[in-house]
Amino acid sequence: MVFLQLFWTFLKIGLFTFGGGYAMIALIQSEVTVNHLWLTPQEFTDILAVSQMTPGPVGINTATYTGYTAVLNAGYEPWQAVFGALLASGAVILFPVVLMLVAVIFLQHTKGNRDIDNVFRLLRKVVVGLIAAVALQLLTTDSFGQPAFSLQFIVSLLIFVLVFVFSLRRKSPILLILASGFLGVVVYSLF
Repeated sequence: MVFLQLFWTFLKIGLFTFGGGYAMIALIQSEVTVNHLWLTPQEFTDILAVSQMTPGPVGINTATYTGYTAVLNAGYEPWQAVFGALLASGAVILFPVVLMLVAVIFLQHTKGNRDIDNVFRLLRKVVVGLIAAVALQLLTTDSFGQPAFSLQFIVSLLIFVLVFVFSLRRKSPILLILASGFLGVVVYSLF
C-alpha cells in the first residue's frame, strides 16, 4: 500500500508546486514527516543535504531519496525501495512535464501578452516566499543543534554571513562552496 500512497503523494506535490525543487521541499517535508510519518525530521534533513550535494534538480533528488527511504522504513527489501525511488521520482515530474508541454504551446500563441507577463511576475514573488518558508522550516534543532549561542553556532553564523556578502558581490558559487567547506573543516577540527 505504501507504493500507491507514495505515487499519489508525489503526484500531488508535482502538480501543486510551482517554482522548482526548492519550492517543493516544504510540501515534501510536510507530507513525509507529518502526514504519512514515513521519515523522521532528522532523516528528512539528511536526505535534503544529500539531495543538494548530488547532481540534478534538488526536488527530484529529494523525491528519489525520500521514496527509497520511505519504502525501506516500511519494511520492504532494498530492491523494492529502488522501485519506490523510481515511483516517487516519476510521479513528481509527471504533471510538470505534461504542463510544460502544454505551456510551451500556449506561450507560443500568447507571446508578448501583458496579462501573461504580469502572471509570471506574480509567480516569481510567490516562489521567493515558498523558498523563504523552506528556510524557516529547516531552522530546527535537527539541522542546527540546540539553540544555544555556542562557539560552533557563532562560527556557522560567521561563515554564513561571509558567504552571503561574497555572493552579493557576484563571486563564484563554486568557490564560495569550496571556501566555506574548507573553512568549516579547519575551524571545526580545532574544537
